[in-house]
Amino acid sequence: MAQETIEKPQPQPSETAKGYWEAAREGRFVLQTCADCGKIRHYPRPVCDECYSLAVRWTEASGHGRVHSWTIAHYAYHPAFKSEVPHVLLTVDLEEGVRALGRLAGEASERLRLDQPVRLSMALTENGYSLPVFELIETDSRSN
Repeated sequence: MAQETIEKPQPQPSETAKGYWEAAREGRFVLQTCADCGKIRHYPRPVCDECYSLAVRWTEASGHGRVHSWTIAHYAYHPAFKSEVPHVLLTVDLEEGVRALGRLAGEASERLRLDQPVRLSMALTENGYSLPVFELIETDSRSN
């Protein structure tokens, strides 16, 4: 009996998030920035919560941040991800002052700690988009 292949859900970019997903197709992680007051925001939203402007520009993120929190998923939220559990999902405080979510690269969950520095990269998926992945930056614990 042949095993059925289950397709992973695909992003359905809204007009507001279109710039984010276009950059993701190019392997870049961008943040929405108010073109009037300069406030950076992530996740993408149609209106600046600082000055209420609708003007937007996209700014490439530095890719550096620190671990704010994490969770280890032991249950696949969709059948297509069953072979990928367990995996670690990080919440990261980016240098730009916003938080982002992404998977932890590799098998480093036992070395995770709060405020640990991480580096963001974009991992290409089979659908042509890239998603954020974070890699731990090891620090010398004797210098803390």
